[in-house]
Amino acid sequence: MPLLSRLFSIIALTLLLSACSQTLERKTCVALASDVSYCLAPVVDSLPQQQTVSATQKATIRTQTQQHELLTQLELTQQNLTLVGLAPLGQALFTLTFDGETLISEQSSFMGEQFKAEYLLAIMQLIYWSDASVNHHLQGAVMRSYQCDADLCRGVFADNKNNIDSQNSNKHQPMIAIRYRGSDNSQLDRWQADVELSIQAAKFTLNISPI
Repeated sequence: MPLLSRLFSIIALTLLLSACSQTLERKTCVALASDVSYCLAPVVDSLPQQQTVSATQKATIRTQTQQHELLTQLELTQQNLTLVGLAPLGQALFTLTFDGETLISEQSSFMGEQFKAEYLLAIMQLIYWSDASVNHHLQGAVMRSYQCDADLCRGVFADNKNNIDSQNSNKHQPMIAIRYRGSDNSQLDRWQADVELSIQAAKFTLNISPI
């Protein structure tokens, strides 16, 4: 998972920098591992019962040697997904817009071509989109829930989607593990939950908390 680690290292570097922005069109498919890929799902796949989502969040990024924070504002409608990233003092780092087909990244010029916006949106979709939607766009692996001590745990498992054995889902550790914790005495809403996404192979952890 080195590309994911580099992505967030680049974001961390820009937290102390300001610069002119540039607008780029990005790919919509990413490699999560040597034999695993994911293509961004349509935005409407995440809106089964509501028309819009607006979420302000704090993201904490931890690697083996560093820890950084940024703020995000996510707006989701039937037509578009927009994700804005801000440094803790309010400097704009990037604005990503995805209409289901085209991904546009308006970003600090310090990020350059090394900032892979498609990886960031892929991570957001893995966290918030349904298992069925993710699996429809995931190749070489499967997203599924598994038992844990959190309110909900989901993971990307290197597996054949045509041979899923839910009874043995805990036999293997997920490549990407996602843990959700909601408010007490309430039904879990992923958009309002505290989320931890971890990639053990990359020694990478992303924590997202609603604000």
